[in-house]
Amino acid sequence: MASVASRTEPAAEAAATPRPSRLVQTSHEGFLRHARFRWLKIAAVLSLAAIVGYFAADVEPRPNGGSWYGYLLGTIGALLIVWLSLIGIRKRAMTPGKWSLKAWTSAHVYLGLSLIVVATLHTGFQLGWNVHTLAYGLMLLVIASGVFGIVVYANLPQALSNNREQMTQRQMIEAVQALDRQLQDAAQPLGRGQADLVIAALAEDPFGGGISRRLSGRYPGCATARAIEGLGLADARGAGDPASDKVVKLLIRRQTQLARIRRHLRIRALLEIWLYVHVPATFALIAALFAHILSVFFYW
Repeated sequence: MASVASRTEPAAEAAATPRPSRLVQTSHEGFLRHARFRWLKIAAVLSLAAIVGYFAADVEPRPNGGSWYGYLLGTIGALLIVWLSLIGIRKRAMTPGKWSLKAWTSAHVYLGLSLIVVATLHTGFQLGWNVHTLAYGLMLLVIASGVFGIVVYANLPQALSNNREQMTQRQMIEAVQALDRQLQDAAQPLGRGQADLVIAALAEDPFGGGISRRLSGRYPGCATARAIEGLGLADARGAGDPASDKVVKLLIRRQTQLARIRRHLRIRALLEIWLYVHVPATFALIAALFAHILSVFFYW
């Protein structure tokens, strides 16, 4: 009896232990691939059902926003918009299972895309200069900004990590500050004109210029670059006295560190800028949606 138990216990333990490969696959599964694209399939079925229903509905000459089928699609679309807008609240509650944040985000993305089909068929392709078209346009703006957000989050985090090279933003700034202290000492023996170039580089805000400059990553008036050029050693190979050579080498190191931080800020800005469109547009969409619904019932 003991021998039988000893043979069955390892087998039971092996059966109860999850396979490592499955654990790794699950833990690294992204929200787009969640549950083998479950919500993509659901959204595809919803879109297909809306299309089939549009052509099969007994409405002459064709379904529109004022027909019974248009009201049905409008109700579905309105409920979807309200539910999708709740993801900001949902992010504050981390729970596992079928309605984990990953599952909710996956549903948010794919059901949001299905709104393009549902809402377009709801309009019956009848658009004009009114609150109804405004709501439809805002919905497309929200979806477009969301798609942009998905694209940047799928590509930019790795670029952000590669650029930092295991340094935090604070460490990168501290590296520049350390170079600035060295430059202040090294520039003491320089002539007045050369020293002024270094002083201008140290006094300049190297990250100023607003959001447009941060997004482009271009700083054409960089005082550090001007100082290197003004000292006549932009490529660090020019002949000069030892003091000038030392200052130029420090300036080139400073320029390299500034370029790293500027790339870091640019990637961070690209990761965040879409939210400044997506979130306000969502609130505007909800307001336009309620105006759309109220106007429909008022003129019904």
